[in-house]
Amino acid sequence: MNEEPGGEGRSERSEWHAWRGWRGWREATETALYGPGGFYHRPEGPAGHFRTSVHASGLFASAVARLLTETARSLPPDAGVPAFVDVGAGRGELLTGVLAALPRDFPVRAYGVERAARPEGLDPRIEWLPEPPDGVSGLLFANEWLDNVPVDVAEVAEDGVPRLVEVRAADGAERLGAPVADALGDADAHWLERWWPLREPGERAEIGRPRDEAWARTAGTLRAGLAVAVDYAHTVDSRPSFGSLTGFREGREVRPVPDGSCDITAHVALDACAPPGTELITQREALRRLGVSGERPPLALANSDPVAYVRALSGAGEAAELTAPGGLGGFLWLFQRVP
Repeated sequence: MNEEPGGEGRSERSEWHAWRGWRGWREATETALYGPGGFYHRPEGPAGHFRTSVHASGLFASAVARLLTETARSLPPDAGVPAFVDVGAGRGELLTGVLAALPRDFPVRAYGVERAARPEGLDPRIEWLPEPPDGVSGLLFANEWLDNVPVDVAEVAEDGVPRLVEVRAADGAERLGAPVADALGDADAHWLERWWPLREPGERAEIGRPRDEAWARTAGTLRAGLAVAVDYAHTVDSRPSFGSLTGFREGREVRPVPDGSCDITAHVALDACAPPGTELITQREALRRLGVSGERPPLALANSDPVAYVRALSGAGEAAELTAPGGLGGFLWLFQRVP
């Protein structure tokens, strides 16, 4: 939207100016991603702009299917049919892959949780919901969902005070606003001091309290089973000094402008989301536990069964990408058992 629409009433013009005016990043991102005409309502879906582990290899869905069957075996006798809940389901790619990888006789209730409309041609066994179903038992899996829960950004001003970063939706220009405690309240100020303390002028942080609360609500919908969050993330001993807010469009990283033209994302302070008793490990370790190792097949197989060797070699290459320490393998997995 580059020019003000004509022929509108005063209230509509006021709303348009408010949308284009100065706001915190959380509010601006919410509108840009999920508002009318927002980025996540575009027909090509997320896969048209960035590649996740789901798109990298079918081995990822197979590993999640294995995790689902393991979780189902641990459920109490009265749990009923195991559920697989895919939070931030995109266009249903992971759900489709998991259902295809499960044993034919494995009973499952599949749910896709997504704010966008149900994709055409999706497996009829999948129930499509805007919110997670309440009270089911099984595996709840959120792959690269929390990074798209909008957050505000803070920056230390020259006076040493962390202030809210305000952004103009039209062009992505930024300015410093009021101190965080005044602009957002004590809860966000306390989160910042506890989980991402800022000291030097110019240091920035993404205030992750909304993500903590979103994860607590979502994991809390499970009656029994396992809730897993997977994301590119950091912990308190490795926070990026200048934050990680960025944009993606058509497979390329771009300057984040909250006008609906690009994805807007930031790494997740995943340790802040984790209640006591949870486990936080890398994707490399998690997938290796689930049988995805990336080891090359023995050369002897090339002589005895060349076709099988080529197939195994291809699988090893895909597994290596999923588990590469400097790439997808560096993602963090949060395991939360329920109850």
